[in-house]
Amino acid sequence: MKKILVTGADGFIGSHLVEQLIKNGEKVKAFVYYNSFNTWGWLDTFPKELIENIEIFTGDIRDPNGVREALREVDEVFHLAALIAIPFSYHSPDSYVDTNIKGTLNVLQAAKDLKTKRILVTSTSEVYGTAQYVPIDEKHPFQGQSPYSATKIGADRLAESFYRSFKMPVTIVRPFNTYGPRQSARAVIPTVITQLLSGMAEIKLGSLTPTRDFVYVKDTAQGFIDIAASDKTIGQEINIATQQEISIGQLAQELIDQINPQARLICDQQRLRPEKSEVNRLLGSNEKIRKLTAWEPKYSLKKGLAETIVFFMENLGRYKADIYNL
Repeated sequence: MKKILVTGADGFIGSHLVEQLIKNGEKVKAFVYYNSFNTWGWLDTFPKELIENIEIFTGDIRDPNGVREALREVDEVFHLAALIAIPFSYHSPDSYVDTNIKGTLNVLQAAKDLKTKRILVTSTSEVYGTAQYVPIDEKHPFQGQSPYSATKIGADRLAESFYRSFKMPVTIVRPFNTYGPRQSARAVIPTVITQLLSGMAEIKLGSLTPTRDFVYVKDTAQGFIDIAASDKTIGQEINIATQQEISIGQLAQELIDQINPQARLICDQQRLRPEKSEVNRLLGSNEKIRKLTAWEPKYSLKKGLAETIVFFMENLGRYKADIYNL
């Protein structure tokens, strides 16, 4: 049985990945962010019989000593720990360099020294910026249209350099816009759902015209697992995408129709990205992941949204729908 370390295990995608790995019978060490409250993020919501099968490691991805300790006696690393909110990166870019670039370097250095058998580094579709052609495949140029995306580009290139320089078994995994239960309200789908469920008549969003390729979180988690299962993916950069797109306005209207047809959309100026920073179109190609692995998306957008709405109905008290969440 393999032992797998998941960094960012306390977060949105990470917690779903941990859950799926445990159900698959894997031994999992969950790297969670140290805090004085001793909270483990979304892992705190897991049933007792599930959490008992997880080894918890509390630390800080920015600390090379803690990262090295976490990687000891581990066969594979799924590195998801990152700062991801784009608006927050506009005024706190240093923290993104420390977490996303230096944190990834810490993982790569430790994995190199400890001879870890497999490393998956999490990228983002934001590294592509606004599509120059669609569907966006892994050969698309990179564009740092926000400090966040710039730091993820840097982390990706570090991962590539360790593969090329040291023959490390690294794969860069690039999910497109993942959504689903446990996502933070900084993302568009939870933003709309929580406002609607809170009874707001005016739903505040930024730009409504950009398009996105939305992937349900369980499909994203399975993508990581399938990529790790194939030796053909070593040294590769691989999208996880549905190869379908929808505009933010159309998506929001779909949620309004499902939850409260009387609500209306309004543009909130503080939620707009700077003009040259806005990514206007993301539509990913999934040809490579289908070619190299057994992965294919199981959830349609309609089915995924339905499950997401149910989650937020049951957990609305965890969210602050009345404020703009950076």
